[in-house]
Amino acid sequence: MEITRSQVEHVAKLARLAIGEDEKALFARQLSAILTYVETLNRLDTSSVEPTSHVIPLQNVFREDEVKPSLSRDQALANAPDIDGGCFRVPKIIE
Repeated sequence: MEITRSQVEHVAKLARLAIGEDEKALFARQLSAILTYVETLNRLDTSSVEPTSHVIPLQNVFREDEVKPSLSRDQALANAPDIDGGCFRVPKIIE
């Protein structure tokens, strides 16, 4: 599929990109090459391929949640510059 300079200009305008004349020609060639390759891929028979979200099987790599001891309220507030009723006090930012 051939991409024209006017199509490149249109996409650049939508993306709010300022591109030069030499870049327009370069991007038109590059985008045309990408779309030509995608057309080649579309001709492949993928009817027996199961859809997946990743090319390799993935497993959850997160650890199990475990209850662990944490800081007490007094320890957490020990270095706070301003405390009010057992909570951090921060400056008002909205009038």
